[in-house]
Amino acid sequence: MYGEGSLAAAAPSLTRRFSRSRGWSAAPEAAGHLDTDASPWAYPANKGAATKPAPRPSEDEGDGPIAKIKDVAELAGVSAATVSRALNNVPTVDPALAARVRVAARKLDYRANGVARNLRLQRTDVWALIISDIGNPFFTAVARGVEDVAQQAGFSVILCNTDEDSAKEARYLEVAETEKVAGVIMSPNVFGSDITRLRAARIPVVAIDRALRDPVDSVLVRSAAGARGATLHLFEQGWTRPACVTGPENADTAQQRLAGYREAFRVLRKRPAHALVRHADFRADSARDAVRSLLDSKNPPDAFFIANSSMALGALEELADRQLVPGRDVGLIAFDDAPWAPFVDPPMSVVAQPVYEIGARAGRLLLDRLREGGVPARARTIRLDTSLIVRASSQRGMLRAAVRATASQGATDWTA
Repeated sequence: MYGEGSLAAAAPSLTRRFSRSRGWSAAPEAAGHLDTDASPWAYPANKGAATKPAPRPSEDEGDGPIAKIKDVAELAGVSAATVSRALNNVPTVDPALAARVRVAARKLDYRANGVARNLRLQRTDVWALIISDIGNPFFTAVARGVEDVAQQAGFSVILCNTDEDSAKEARYLEVAETEKVAGVIMSPNVFGSDITRLRAARIPVVAIDRALRDPVDSVLVRSAAGARGATLHLFEQGWTRPACVTGPENADTAQQRLAGYREAFRVLRKRPAHALVRHADFRADSARDAVRSLLDSKNPPDAFFIANSSMALGALEELADRQLVPGRDVGLIAFDDAPWAPFVDPPMSVVAQPVYEIGARAGRLLLDRLREGGVPARARTIRLDTSLIVRASSQRGMLRAAVRATASQGATDWTA
């Protein structure tokens, strides 16, 4: 075992040991130190000059010894356990020691045996991100937040799309357990997700968007408060019969947004009308059918609160077919600030979720659990606020006023 000053003493003999097969120049015995300012691949033959490394031989060449973890430990003057922790980015390793280990590993062209390490540690350096609808822009931004945190910590992310199909989700969960992923971040399906196998394997799980029945960490949004604010905004703009098109009855987020919508009626001492509510499947086609049935009803609504951006596309299609203009003929506001929402005509008012932050917070929770080494005894839940972004689609009379203003100036048309 080497102490702090032993790196210099060990370096010449170790580097000569590997120089014949790897093509490196050996440092003279008198060099006396590891030049960390020079290229980490070679010792300088003399001050200010460094040799370049030869290409790494292919695995079938077999013309020399392969560096092992004990060689890195000997060169760095640390234990093999410290080398393992440093190269696996364990945060408890002293930064100076970790840097010394990385320099030694590069010097010896050390490559960790990933398969052996995974068998030993009983896990991989991979996270599974399981989402319910890859076509929803909400999950695109969430995935970016997860991946950024994972990459910074040395993990990779695989993306799994369930399409709200419980059988697909079950297969992905089985693969995650079989392949021993380090952790799982998931948006549970509307029918209820079974993570029994993951918990038995002590694979940490973080739920996003919807809660799980199991006691796991979660990152959620205050959906009811966002829906309440959106519906109150429609009333404040003078719309008198706002309808709600929400998700499936067994989806937690759909129920929360419906509850917020109804709470706005109670705040204003109005009686919520059951006839103004429709459940869809969070997709455009079913939302269009829901809007059509509402507009064809005996007493149709004059405004709409739509529970996500995918369904808002279906609502916009139906309104366009009927030549109804949001903000002029009907009010419209939707949950989620999709990338296209500011650019439709007129721009669509939304309840924005902090989507990137949802993913980043979930990633940090998962990292915490990995550092703790197991499934949490007490789950933690983070609840994030939404924000109301008001645009022309919900502002009653705004379009009429704009048309009158442009007409008085002699303009031939107007664009929101």
